[in-house]
Amino acid sequence: MDGRWDKHDTKCAANIADLISQGKCLFYETPSPQIRQLRELMSLRRRLKKEQHSLKMRIRNNLLAKYFPELDRFYKQCESQSLDIIREFLNPSEIAGMEFDQFYKTLPARKGKIIQLKRLAKIHHLACESVGCEMGEANEFEAHMLVDMLRTVGKRIEETKDLIEKISLDFTEYSLLLTIPGFGPYISALVLATIGNPYRFANRKQVLKMAGYDLNAVRSGKKSDTVVPKISKRGNAALRYGLYQAAFVASTHNLVFMQYYTKLLQGREREQGIKTKMRVKIAAKMLVVAWTLMKKNKSFNSDCLKNE
Repeated sequence: MDGRWDKHDTKCAANIADLISQGKCLFYETPSPQIRQLRELMSLRRRLKKEQHSLKMRIRNNLLAKYFPELDRFYKQCESQSLDIIREFLNPSEIAGMEFDQFYKTLPARKGKIIQLKRLAKIHHLACESVGCEMGEANEFEAHMLVDMLRTVGKRIEETKDLIEKISLDFTEYSLLLTIPGFGPYISALVLATIGNPYRFANRKQVLKMAGYDLNAVRSGKKSDTVVPKISKRGNAALRYGLYQAAFVASTHNLVFMQYYTKLLQGREREQGIKTKMRVKIAAKMLVVAWTLMKKNKSFNSDCLKNE
């Protein structure tokens, strides 16, 4: 009865016909070729990001943790330099057998020379006292290969990002979405690709349902007056996550959204998890605002938060 594709009982044909007559059904969408390309690129980017994360975990959990665990603490400080060391000198005994000047000059020079020098001095010292396992030729080959794969995937992500931006610039709605605080190139392209034609939605409830931000309550075995409605999470998970990140950025950096967020929290500051709930509410509001701007061909202004 909530308009989703979960009614499959063959004996309920009358109920199905009644739902269709009320318009409680999903309609087939035929997006434009550019929107289809944009959606395919967004999907490709998500797959590449997953592959990138997988390679990072393989490097840190299968290689660093086993052969040079002391280097892991520096990984987040300077990932690129750490990858250079993993690719060439993952074996700490090899670093320990070199003079520091030789070790320093072997690696590519980067910005922040003094900080880099101190960091490499610590790594060289830790290599001399490392508790890592003994490495073989196969392990060195794996380290070399995984780092190269990770960097290749990183380049492909950047190329995909550039192509997404190039295609998005062909839409006038893209520049309008960029005016919303918290909306960067990726979030704007994601919203544009997901909504597509804004006129295919009759009201804001349909837009919220698409993202899974619509309220839903499981009433089975519970009294209807005590059940607490929650967002359904049955829509586009990537869009929902991206909008929450945009809401977090806007509510902490933009004055208009900071005031709106404070107003939502007023009187409820001590409720458990209220900050996350209100940011979810802001994310849902942002989606409706984005849809409205796309329909009306207008840029964002503070009045957009006042109108429901």
